[in-house]
Amino acid sequence: MRRMIFGMALSLAFVAAVACSGDTGSPTEAAAPPTSTPPAARATQPAIAPDLQENEDVAASSSDSGPKKGGVFNSLWSDPPTMDPHLVTDGTSYGIVIEVFSGLVRLGPNTSNPFEPDLAESWSVLEGGTVYEFKLRKDLKFSNGDPVTAQDFKWSFERAAHPDTASTVAEEFLGDIVGINEIVEGSATTASGIEVVDELTLRLTIDAPKAYFIAKLTYPTAFVLNKDNVESLGRGWTDEPVSTGPFTLKEYRIGQRIRLARNDNFWDRAAYLDEVVFNLAGGVSMAMYENDEIDITSVGLADLERVQDPTEEIGKDLVEVPPNFAVSYVGFNIKEPPFDDANFRQALNHAVDKQLIADQVFSNLVKPAYGIIPPGFPGFSADIQGLEFDPELASDLLAQSAYADPSARPRIVLTVPGTGGSPGLTTEVVADMWRQNLGIEIEIQQVEWATYIQDLHRGRLQAWSGLSWQADYPDPQTFIDVLFRSNSAINYGGYANDQVDSYVVSAQTEQDATKRVQYYNDAEQIIVSEAAWLPLWWGVDSKALIKPWVKDYAFSSLTIPKFKDVWIDK
Repeated sequence: MRRMIFGMALSLAFVAAVACSGDTGSPTEAAAPPTSTPPAARATQPAIAPDLQENEDVAASSSDSGPKKGGVFNSLWSDPPTMDPHLVTDGTSYGIVIEVFSGLVRLGPNTSNPFEPDLAESWSVLEGGTVYEFKLRKDLKFSNGDPVTAQDFKWSFERAAHPDTASTVAEEFLGDIVGINEIVEGSATTASGIEVVDELTLRLTIDAPKAYFIAKLTYPTAFVLNKDNVESLGRGWTDEPVSTGPFTLKEYRIGQRIRLARNDNFWDRAAYLDEVVFNLAGGVSMAMYENDEIDITSVGLADLERVQDPTEEIGKDLVEVPPNFAVSYVGFNIKEPPFDDANFRQALNHAVDKQLIADQVFSNLVKPAYGIIPPGFPGFSADIQGLEFDPELASDLLAQSAYADPSARPRIVLTVPGTGGSPGLTTEVVADMWRQNLGIEIEIQQVEWATYIQDLHRGRLQAWSGLSWQADYPDPQTFIDVLFRSNSAINYGGYANDQVDSYVVSAQTEQDATKRVQYYNDAEQIIVSEAAWLPLWWGVDSKALIKPWVKDYAFSSLTIPKFKDVWIDK
């Protein structure tokens, strides 16, 4: 459930991701993908992702000399809205949090299997798929040396769900566990579905067999925290967090930099890098790269021809970046006029020539989206009938809507993240097409990223753009269910359709993989036909520059921790 700002110039298209969202004008980092489960768990995971197997990581080449310890990796980033894993909903925060904190299981670089153990060394699925028993690794330690136990996970899950924590996503990611929703609602403080069997054994009972449950535990909402650290420092605990990931937070100066240092108490092989430094002060990433201030940058359209010129020395650093499993879109608040009228929303969809924008504006580096689930992702269907460009049909639908009369039409405000300057080329072009093809005028409003995210969560936006939604794990549930189920906390547009709800609820417990995918496809077709969104682009084909001394930096389509394996050869 990561939202990420869509880089209108494509310069940041491969950046930190969206279930989440990320910031367009910020990170110059790359997103990455999923892993493997132990045999006991593997048997319960439907094989619904054949296309995912083909989308393996692209990595910076390794030196024959082998990995070396030491060195600093430098990147351009932006201030994360939060460093609290239980509050993460955006890609800017996510990209840092997953390097510092960790959970029972994780996504990883080997896409032949979607998940792998992390702090848990194994797990078993019992009682027909309603009980998950995790065995923690022996001698686990927090970065301060404290032992990590099953009790720490119980406390962390219950803390994430507690109203005082104010997590907007705890219900979605942990709500399948029996008793969690009562904590969210404020009627309980402990969950009966979380049982500490012994120091190294945690048992989770969920309300029904759900194929995607283990996937949800890879998200930061399910990460373990140190109780003494959180409670002793109060609201300021994230300034000095005790962690379990491959890195610790060494320094955070708002608007200046974040420094991550190697965690010597990490359970796995220690990171090679001494530090990862994120520059938060901003700047022109290409210029910073050429001045050796940062070690990686994406390549915008303005620089593409130059870096692809074989006579240019910088072209030796060029690498291909696989598309993220993401969809960028314009969102509508279905509860507010004029977006409460399906004909009006459909008219807006049919009035936008996405192929023309892809051709003329983005040199075909973007792929027009006419559905929700991206190509190559589990559950993608080429049979979804999208609302394609048809200005005559758009005019007819507008005439049939309750808002055909411009004088009676409410003011329309489209909000985008930003702090001044251009609101983004896509937003401007889409607004111009609405004006030309339908005579619909809109106001474009920019707000700062953290405020944008907050307003989105609170349902304050009438319409919004500049975002893409990136998959958190390889399952169609992360798109169709969490975004469009009527009672989802992440259904920001308030979309509601009884048949869609029926399909996604059926898919939650369906054990037949083929039937389960069909439920999602049927729901997706309704969502698209009713124009709950204006889908714009699926994941972007992009290019990056990475310094020749950076080794084993992996680019891929889902976001995973990556810096543990990076090393510097200079």
